[in-house]
Amino acid sequence: MTSCLSRVTRYTGSNVYTEAPDGGWGWVVAAAFFLVEMFTYGIIKTFGIFLPDLMSEFNESNSRVSWIISICVFVMSFTAPLSSVLSSRFGHRAVVICGGFLISLGTVATAFTSSINQMYITVGIISGLGYCLSFLPTVTILSLYFGRRRSLVTSAASTGESFSIFAFAPAFTALKEQIGWRYCLVVIGLLQTIILVCGALLRPIVIKPKPKEDPDTSESSAGGLENTYALENELTRTSVTSEDSGLQSLSSSWPKLAEEEEVSPKRPPPTEEQTPLRQVEEQLSTTPPPSKPRLVDFSILRDPGFICYAAFGLFATLGFFAPQLYVIPLSISRGVEASRATCMLSIMAVAEVLGRLSVGWVMRLAPVRKLHVLLGCVVLLALVLAVFPVADSFWALSACCTFYGFLLGTVASTHIPMLAEDDAVGLERMPSAAGVYVFVQSFAGLAGPPLGGFLVDVTQNYGSAFYSCAVGMGLGALFLGCVLPAKRAACCKSATPPPGPAGEAHVPQEDTPVDFVEMDLVLSDGAAKLETNPTTATA
Repeated sequence: MTSCLSRVTRYTGSNVYTEAPDGGWGWVVAAAFFLVEMFTYGIIKTFGIFLPDLMSEFNESNSRVSWIISICVFVMSFTAPLSSVLSSRFGHRAVVICGGFLISLGTVATAFTSSINQMYITVGIISGLGYCLSFLPTVTILSLYFGRRRSLVTSAASTGESFSIFAFAPAFTALKEQIGWRYCLVVIGLLQTIILVCGALLRPIVIKPKPKEDPDTSESSAGGLENTYALENELTRTSVTSEDSGLQSLSSSWPKLAEEEEVSPKRPPPTEEQTPLRQVEEQLSTTPPPSKPRLVDFSILRDPGFICYAAFGLFATLGFFAPQLYVIPLSISRGVEASRATCMLSIMAVAEVLGRLSVGWVMRLAPVRKLHVLLGCVVLLALVLAVFPVADSFWALSACCTFYGFLLGTVASTHIPMLAEDDAVGLERMPSAAGVYVFVQSFAGLAGPPLGGFLVDVTQNYGSAFYSCAVGMGLGALFLGCVLPAKRAACCKSATPPPGPAGEAHVPQEDTPVDFVEMDLVLSDGAAKLETNPTTATA
């Protein structure tokens, strides 16, 4: 019994590493993310094949039917902070398993609905919540398993969405014609139970850095001495032994070193191990790290760079879902046969795979900032969306779908993992900041498809939906370009010292720490007396 429990713990317990492994069990997590992408975003983007059937079955307009996907995307994004909280509390595995169950339940229940309003609940709320609980924890834990290869692996694993569109769009279209759209949804719901298996494969990861060791320091022995301090800097390393620990503050200026001789009771007691000066300063810092990480870091909203990045995600989301919903009706309205119009989604999917793989390779090797690569892709994507309405033939629409799919793959596979880069948020705050970022996106996800449907109903032209997507993507590019300038402005503002009383720059006096202090050490009667030579101190 004990051996069975130990074996289960071995394959289901946490993986402990000193740094991101860039492999190992991370490859299993990458495969799980590939499948989760297939049965979450892939299913959402192929839902457009059911729009004509739903409009005919329930006698509804484009905008009314588009609200199904709109509510689903909104719930999936709006509940992102909840997903972060639950993942921190119960673990990524349990949350993804719960999400997979909700997805399957909502999809199967949709097959037995009798109105569009009921679909708002089954697909929009139930499945939408399941999509959030499945996708966000999976991409978060995948980012933790990889460091140097993060961009490449995340891009490759995210191609599951593209493969889903390429394979499922024609397959489900043929299946729908054979058994009807209701039984087709039942089959899709049963296939989505694969997410339960993917959730079970998400082993937690714990990063425990190795303790820093200094081979140059040695412990001094003296009778009756209780504690040992090791002071080191770039110029000299000196050992000090004392009964009363004659140093109170190692990060203060040299005049205070000469005056203070007793350890403050507020300071933590020193250890017997020799501790480098930099480590002692970190331990005695007045702002110690919190004992528990924040579940959702809403304080990130005070970062100007993150605000601009969140605004980019807000507007760019307008172009993430509407084109897949309206590209088939647009093609039919341009004279393309219905059977050939379905191929547009497959063309997008193949191009999107190439885009996701290409951007991962480019971001790994290119000598430019990853944020600049993303910005260039967003600008080009806005231009392609603006060209869609003027395409009037099968080959022109195919070319637009090719460029759109390629560029969408570059943006969709990098905009969330980009939060782990220092230009955006950083790896430490990425898990909680991702929830806030996706939460901000939710409002555009709610407005995007219905806005396109409303413009189509008013203008009787499916090309109008693509104009709204192009405008949103253009605004997203504008805010994305402001991320680095906003971060630089915030850094300069925080680094500028306050002016003095006469308008002069403030010059710190006593509390300015020094890089090096030359000291004469004299041991007398078992006690260390510290004499400081102020003429040799350097600021």
